[in-house]
Amino acid sequence: MRILITNDDGIRSPALPELVCFARRFGTVTVVAPKTEQSGKSQAIDFFHPVEIKAVDLFPGAAAYAMASTPADCVRFGTVGLGVQYDLLISGVNCGYNLGEDIVYSGTIGAIFEGARSGTPGMAISAEAHTFLESLTHLESLFDAFHEKELFARNLLFNVNIPPVVRGMRITRQGGIFYSDRFIKRGEDLYIQEGEPTGVRTDDLSVDIDAVREGYISITPLTHHRTAMDAFEKMRGILE
Repeated sequence: MRILITNDDGIRSPALPELVCFARRFGTVTVVAPKTEQSGKSQAIDFFHPVEIKAVDLFPGAAAYAMASTPADCVRFGTVGLGVQYDLLISGVNCGYNLGEDIVYSGTIGAIFEGARSGTPGMAISAEAHTFLESLTHLESLFDAFHEKELFARNLLFNVNIPPVVRGMRITRQGGIFYSDRFIKRGEDLYIQEGEPTGVRTDDLSVDIDAVREGYISITPLTHHRTAMDAFEKMRGILE
């Protein structure tokens, strides 16, 4: 199996060495990760400027590159630049949840959407910020579940979120807004956006936010297609 690993926290993320070591059990691993943190970059790419891509010797037994661009560009280099078709793309483990509607901003999620363009199955893994390193202890049971239930045979992309204390796993759907947002003035004509976890508790364990709050690893099947198929079917032919 050929595995590509990326993230949006950067090539120096403390989660990467253990993730790479774990993934090497299943096949050949290549790491292409941003040179610096790229959180909130979604599926952005840079086709206007030359970007630095440097081979680095950080992970025993795995080829690795630090790229001065976004997670999506890292995936593009891993596939198009290196000319490799991978069997699996792992993005993460992200320091902080990617839940609800806020996944549209996530570079972690953007990476697996980019991989889907070449048909690569993708798993984006995120965890609570203060315990994201401890979440690595759940990789074994997570991968066992994917294998035993043949999840990638059922869907191409999955968003996984791991709570601090795990009581089980749930297949979930995307919830609503997870973070509140506000602009904070930091100086003359200077503002910074800040937010904190919010959202209405529904006690519905089929929703990713509520499942994680109740201690379940949330596994959400995603699609990279943007067409509203219900609307398309209803409106098909009305302008012909």
